[in-house]
Amino acid sequence: MDLLRIFLAPLTPLYAGVVRLRNRAFDRDPSRCARLPVPVLSIGNLSSGGTGKTPLTLALAEHLQAQGWSNQVLSRGYGGRRKEDPMEVLASSDPALAGDEPVLLASKLGNRRVVVGRRRLEAGLLALEAPFPPRCLILDDGFQHRALHRDLDLLLLDGVRRWGNGHCLPLGPLREPMDSARRAHALVVTRASRSPREEILAWWERHGSGGPVFFVDFRIQRLRAWPQGQIFALPSGIQGPYLAFGALGHPEAFFADLLVAGVRWVETKSFPDHHRITPRELLLMELEATRAGAVGLVCTEKDAVKLDGRHLALLSLPLFVAEQAPVGIEPLFDWVVGRLEALPPPGPSPGAPDPLA
Repeated sequence: MDLLRIFLAPLTPLYAGVVRLRNRAFDRDPSRCARLPVPVLSIGNLSSGGTGKTPLTLALAEHLQAQGWSNQVLSRGYGGRRKEDPMEVLASSDPALAGDEPVLLASKLGNRRVVVGRRRLEAGLLALEAPFPPRCLILDDGFQHRALHRDLDLLLLDGVRRWGNGHCLPLGPLREPMDSARRAHALVVTRASRSPREEILAWWERHGSGGPVFFVDFRIQRLRAWPQGQIFALPSGIQGPYLAFGALGHPEAFFADLLVAGVRWVETKSFPDHHRITPRELLLMELEATRAGAVGLVCTEKDAVKLDGRHLALLSLPLFVAEQAPVGIEPLFDWVVGRLEALPPPGPSPGAPDPLA
């Protein structure tokens, strides 16, 4: 991958230039952003790969619901084959169709709380057709989706990986130049306990909007036997060793989080983000785990929702799912609720169609 990036490096200035021109077009003509008649909260990042968007989306959706801000999540459904009209996602939906993250969110939030659609405006309109329309909408991975207006833009930053080498794709990890951070109303630093705070604050002062910075952690706190559901609290639960696997943007971060939680592994296996583990791949991992002396396999919830009966029938070793919980997130919760309550009453109707989705 490093050699490929170096080979494609001449394309980086072209990519960054195109992104700047697109952003400039939206900055000069705000009417290009369609509006929905309820507040829209966006959760996104500058870099490619995982920064904790899904657990933050879930945590905010649950907290806002409990505070009287009924909501639905709008997702593009990366990794799924859904390309046409938006669809409501149920916990039983096929991840190959809807995407793994929407199915995971639906399994946690309940039926009809997640809508998948490439055109986020149409997805939002579908959400608002519910018998009891939500008071707000949460745009999952929405920082680059400028064609839909948002009232709050939360920018996530992995406190360990941060901004990588500072270059845009394909030479670096950034989807946009770093000065795009000025669009965000607040910065949310994940994996905060392992992040250099002073360095991040200096970066935000240089590139950011001047909004608040929140440091949060999503720590693995328990293992759940899959699919039986028996829970083992950490660090006193079954600590391993395991074979750990993940189809994530940055699976090495998951492997490190396991060690921080006291869960030992003897082997790891990484797959491309959103990859759906095949029965053969699972069987080969179990054979490797047995040879390495592992007591079982462990993966993320995002991986587990893509496993079905064909997979589980193959296993003789137990499979565990690592479940996270937020730590230090209360100041962010309070700030988001306060900003939503301070917004003016919603407009009477949605805006123009999404021109660039």
